[in-house]
Amino acid sequence: MTARSVRGMAATAMAGVLVAGAAACSAPGGGDGGAGGGKDSLVVGLANEPETLSPLLGYGKDGNSKIFDGLLRRDAAMKLQPALAAGLPKVADDGRTYTFTLRKGVKFSDGEPFTARDVVFTYRTILDEKTNNAAKGELDAIDKVTAEGDDTVVFTLKYPYAPFAERTVLPIVPEHVAKGQDVNSGSFNTAPVGTGPYVLTGWSKGEKLTFKANPGYWGGEPKVKKLTMAIIKDDDVRATRLRSGDLDGAILPPNLAKGFKGDKSKVTLTARTTDFRGVTLPTANKVTGDLAVRRALDLAVDRKAMVDKLLEGAGRAGYGPVPTDSDWFAKGTERPYDPEKAKKLLDDAGWRPGGDGVREKDGQRASFTLWFPAGDKLREEHALAFASDAKKAGIEVKVQSGTWEVIEPRMKDDAVLAGGGNPADPDFDLYNLLHSSLALNGFNNMAAYSNPDVDKALEEGRRSGDKAARKDAYDKVQRGLADNPGYTFLTHVDHLYVMKDGWKDLSTQVEPHDHGLGAGPWWNVEDWQPKK
Repeated sequence: MTARSVRGMAATAMAGVLVAGAAACSAPGGGDGGAGGGKDSLVVGLANEPETLSPLLGYGKDGNSKIFDGLLRRDAAMKLQPALAAGLPKVADDGRTYTFTLRKGVKFSDGEPFTARDVVFTYRTILDEKTNNAAKGELDAIDKVTAEGDDTVVFTLKYPYAPFAERTVLPIVPEHVAKGQDVNSGSFNTAPVGTGPYVLTGWSKGEKLTFKANPGYWGGEPKVKKLTMAIIKDDDVRATRLRSGDLDGAILPPNLAKGFKGDKSKVTLTARTTDFRGVTLPTANKVTGDLAVRRALDLAVDRKAMVDKLLEGAGRAGYGPVPTDSDWFAKGTERPYDPEKAKKLLDDAGWRPGGDGVREKDGQRASFTLWFPAGDKLREEHALAFASDAKKAGIEVKVQSGTWEVIEPRMKDDAVLAGGGNPADPDFDLYNLLHSSLALNGFNNMAAYSNPDVDKALEEGRRSGDKAARKDAYDKVQRGLADNPGYTFLTHVDHLYVMKDGWKDLSTQVEPHDHGLGAGPWWNVEDWQPKK
């Protein structure tokens, strides 16, 4: 629901499949780095590549962008802390006014000073109708943003949007560099300038991004001087390159991560996440749009078996975007594994088994196609397990793989094994995933889900400043989704990282679906200290 960016699931879609041979053609550290990194270098293997490095188009919007900073940042416990702001905002006018005082003495990596004008420019440009930022709806609450001198910024909201401060981890760009060029196609998208701990030094599309430590970083120059993000779509290739020493760390699915358990030079870290896997049930499809089929599939899938066998215990059963261990989860919306009830629902709705075991109704076979992005072994395994469970209920699911360029045009009619999740606030996932106004808007609402009661509750949840009222609204959303499941949610997936054991006190945050450079043990790489 995808990855990678702006959008829970949308973000994963930022890039297609990388051919394994191309991925393995050169050492990611480049000619001066050799295989893997040295004591002051780090080479990490990731599955996804950004389309742009401009925050104006959505890059780094959820924090930890490395090139940039937001007004605020999140610590290890996911609590908001000051970054470019000198402190947390002062909130007034019943939650409609947020005032930030800015940190003094901060400079961009080109030496120019950071001021309130840069903040105003960033937010106004994103909200401009000419800017192709698919996540601009996340800033819908903003009425205006103004600068008061060089060191104060005031946001005035249209309504008391409770999680607004969480949105201000959004990276700030320099007006003096980005202004005057085409925001959608200008050079800033691939040659950014920021205030962050690292500076981009190179980007070989489909292969790697390289960074160097920013010596003028306001938080102090990082000990890791050179950072390389190697783009390796294929899980198996990523594991092979980690084992060969070509990488210092990588994200791996459980079945590949366990292969490093006996390696004393490596450590495995597990990150708790809000990252879900689920199947879109397109409303326009005559099979997946049928309410009885949707409800039957929800009961036919064996989520526990998926957690035990596919995730090897590294995750939880999923019943919606909100994980079951979240304070926002609506208790009582768990759906049992009940294949017999699933069959009865289909029988009662007129879906009767045909000669080959596949059900039919009014001449329509209970058959549909399910796509997953090639090279993603975990999604492939989820897709096949889902298809196997569906078959037992008399529903044929034809599993296919392809690049996102192949998949996206088919989302209106075909199902997708999707992913998404953001731990900051339930609005961040639920609105983009379910609101009817966002149906098939990029990778938002990929199933074209439409439920007036859910739409109303989503609006109530994002516009209320009262936490109890918001909890009630999001309970309504989750109950509505359980009653009319436009997606079959399967699991919430823990992220597993295997790292060379050379740095002190490695840790992880609660992670979103977007597991790129900003997530993983390297979420705070600028603070790392080497082991003696």
